[in-house]
Amino acid sequence: MTAPSLVLVAPASQEPRVAEVAAALRSELAQIRPEIPCEIAFLGGAVPTVATAVERAAARGADEVVLVPLDLANAIEPIDAVTAVADEVRMTQRSVALAVARPIGPEATLLSVLDARLRSALAAARILELDGLVLSAPTTGDVRGAALLARRARQWSTHHRLPCLVAVADGTGPSVAHAIQGLRSQGRRHIAVGALFWAPDEAYASQADLAHRAGCVAVSEPLGATRELTELILGRYAFAAMDLLDAPIHQGVTLESGDLAASA
Repeated sequence: MTAPSLVLVAPASQEPRVAEVAAALRSELAQIRPEIPCEIAFLGGAVPTVATAVERAAARGADEVVLVPLDLANAIEPIDAVTAVADEVRMTQRSVALAVARPIGPEATLLSVLDARLRSALAAARILELDGLVLSAPTTGDVRGAALLARRARQWSTHHRLPCLVAVADGTGPSVAHAIQGLRSQGRRHIAVGALFWAPDEAYASQADLAHRAGCVAVSEPLGATRELTELILGRYAFAAMDLLDAPIHQGVTLESGDLAASA
């Protein structure tokens, strides 16, 4: 039985490095699970679109496709843009059963990658003293995602025995400048920012610039195409693919919240 095709769905970006990271993720997935055909797609009219990616999968003979949103903020439901484009594809690709996996979310395993990225940034800046942390994310996400993001900040704080505040890039919560100011009000002076972004998109660049102007000592690079992230992608894919087993060939399926215990 042929495995369903996997389509990584990423937010639109004009930053070329975003496409490079997405391509690296695809290569990493191919190395881990070469039997799973994988495509990359972007939202917001960027190319290739989700429709194009599904068309390519169908042209190779796929009759089942799983969309996996590259979203580290939301944890339960895909954003409206993903749901809308999935509905559009179902109308035009009626021979393909389509499932939408739940987003990656701020999973605990990503903290180890965040640590590695921040250690590299601190070493490059020759920083030896640190007394505060900021966990920077693209957005607060859905209710579950926001709760998990706060939990990750507490876990990171406990692990390093340093205060840690959350910052987001889209205005749905405190900015990185406000978070740094909050730590300074506690008497902290050597503050570093860990970036919970999968790629260096415009939101990451804006947060990094704002953090440096606010006086932080270092900002970590985005997570990139790491084994931890690819394994999470495969986990979301596998759960959604199981939902296709009982689906009629002409009817797409949207994955609901699923087993959230793994995200606790």
